[in-house]
Parts: sequence; structure tokens; C-alpha cells
Amino acid sequence: MSTRTTSIRRAREADLGGLSKVFDASWREAYRGIIPGVTLERLIAGRDRAWWRGTLRRGRPVAVVEVSDLVVGYASYGRTRSRALGSESEIDELYLLPEYQGVGLGRRLFRAVRNDLADHGLTRLGVWSLEDNDRAGAFYAGLGGRPGPRVLDRMAGIALPKIGYLFG
Repeated sequence: MSTRTTSIRRAREADLGGLSKVFDASWREAYRGIIPGVTLERLIAGRDRAWWRGTLRRGRPVAVVEVSDLVVGYASYGRTRSRALGSESEIDELYLLPEYQGVGLGRRLFRAVRNDLADHGLTRLGVWSLEDNDRAGAFYAGLGGRPGPRVLDRMAGIALPKIGYLFG
């Protein structure tokens, strides 16, 4: 019998290392072959403990999924940062360690974040995904997301097409 417990809660200072680890592993898995190698490594290197500390202090919500005291995923979210998305709220990022993907934790995290936003009167939700990230696109479509706007994003000087998924 397993004694593992899973919880979803707001991130705190003690989670900085776990957040960095999730970002590192999930970005390597999700974007290898989509974002050129050197650019991807630079983006990952920039998400150290200091970066996360600053993010938590700015006050935009970050929720973590914790399994037996280990941070295995996170989502950052809030009011939409870009009118181009066409929604009032947005999930900026939702990532899980690769070994915890495909077991329903991403869905649970998405629902928890969506409920938190709805509790604050924000029911129309949007999420951006790189167009070439088929796995993320299938995840958001599977949650009921409708394909929305398409834009060209620039990451470290690289042009990458992305698509918005709309909920609500």
C-alpha cells in the first residue's frame, strides 16, 4: 500500500529548488528539437533560484503539485498579460517533471488553477502553447480548449509560432 500523498498549493520560498528542477527537466523534454539547443540551454540557465525568488515576490500566483514532499509540477497564472490571447485570465506556464506526466496530475493542476481564477471572477481562460509542441496542444484540446489566435513569439531572438487555447 502506498503512503504517497499529493497536494496542490501555493508555492513558497522553500520550493525554489524544486521549481528550478521542474523547469529544467520539463523544458529539456518538451522543447528539445523545437527550440535550438544553445538557446534552450540559455533559457534554462536563466531560471535559477534567484529568478524564482523574484517571481514569487512579484505576487503572480504560482501553484505547485507536491507528491510526498517533492515538488513535481507547477503552474503560474493570473490576469492575461496580452490582449492578443482574447481572454481575461491566463495560465502562463504549466509543467510537470517528465516522470510524473500522463498520470492525471496536469489535469488536476489545471482544474485547481482554473477554479482559483473563477473564484476571483475570471472565467474566460487562455493558454499559449508553441505550435510545434504537439503534446501540449493535445493536452489543452483534451481539456476542452478551443484553438484560438496564432502569433509569432520571439525567444532569445528565435521566432517561434504559438497558438492560444481558449476555455470558458
